[in-house]
Amino acid sequence: MKTVRLFAVLAAVCLMTLSLAPARAAEPVKIGAVLSVTGPASFLGEPEKNTLLLLQDRINAAGGILGRPLELVIYDDETDVNKCVLAVDKLLKKDRVVAVIGPTVSGNTLAVMNKFPAAKVPMISCAAAEKITRPVNPWVFKTPQSDRQAVARILDHLRQAGLSRVAILTVSDGFGQAGRAVLAEMLPAGGFTLVADEIYGPKDTDMTPQLTKIKGLAPDAIVCWGTNPGPAVIARNRVQLGIRTPLYMSHGVASNKFIELAGEAAEGLLLPAGRMVAVEQIEDGNPQKDVLAAYVADYAARFGAPPSTFGGYAHDALALVRAAIETSGSAEPRAIRDALEATTGFVGATGVFNFSPEDHNGLDPSSFVMVGIENGAWKVLR
Repeated sequence: MKTVRLFAVLAAVCLMTLSLAPARAAEPVKIGAVLSVTGPASFLGEPEKNTLLLLQDRINAAGGILGRPLELVIYDDETDVNKCVLAVDKLLKKDRVVAVIGPTVSGNTLAVMNKFPAAKVPMISCAAAEKITRPVNPWVFKTPQSDRQAVARILDHLRQAGLSRVAILTVSDGFGQAGRAVLAEMLPAGGFTLVADEIYGPKDTDMTPQLTKIKGLAPDAIVCWGTNPGPAVIARNRVQLGIRTPLYMSHGVASNKFIELAGEAAEGLLLPAGRMVAVEQIEDGNPQKDVLAAYVADYAARFGAPPSTFGGYAHDALALVRAAIETSGSAEPRAIRDALEATTGFVGATGVFNFSPEDHNGLDPSSFVMVGIENGAWKVLR
């Protein structure tokens, strides 16, 4: 009898303890990111990391995703391809994330993208090279506009300006060579003459030999394809050599960091860029205006500086993954992948995304505006 009473008392105590204990917290939605927060591409990766942390706090303050907290697992690849490979392996095999944002740069993305079909986890790259999504890898998406779209905007501007003889100067990394291939294809197809095809290295600090050769060929325009710091060096070398030929840059330099690095030599340069560079110049009625205004205000309030175009790539990657989870009602990788591929009309910082089984970039040339640099600031060309 005493044993029965003791058992009853213990059972009551256990039930009371369970009833008083807080409900077990919901399992977090774990999303990974590999970004170049340090190293040569830190001007790209740091605003991407800042943006993800900003959005994580905003999402969790609003109740998380499907009522579950968002947990970001962010690794810095230091702009090193080998460290990027190791970080991706860790995210997929140890951290067991449901999606991966990044990498930051094209070369690193191209080195790891084929890991994702085997892992059956979606990747949303923050890098621009067309080869990332063409041909389509079922598990790989990207948020920056493709080289082809940027080249199309440049060629439209050249055509309107009556410029037909074009020299190109591209960097010998993944981004530069992807752009070089598209330029070499689209220039002749568009009726332009390619008069010079020069290359420089990512660590080169003087491009006067290439520019001297180009100057002697007297092109109507020069197109440089690369990311900082090389294009800023080219801008300065151009001024030093007294070259007055119009110089077009790629969207890979669409941040204030480029103007800072190039200084007065940036004056008059032209490039396609997302609307992030000149939010105050966005026309009324554009669907991106409210998204960009909110992002810029929140970022500046937290970090004391405006965000960059590149931070916008991370903004869109996380926003797209969140929307895919909420639309599908599932945080399983396959459901996220399928919902991403079916996403249409999604207004982001970079543009309006319309994915499909044939298009894992989802943007068109309208996501770009042509801008010039005037008095050390961006000006949208109408």
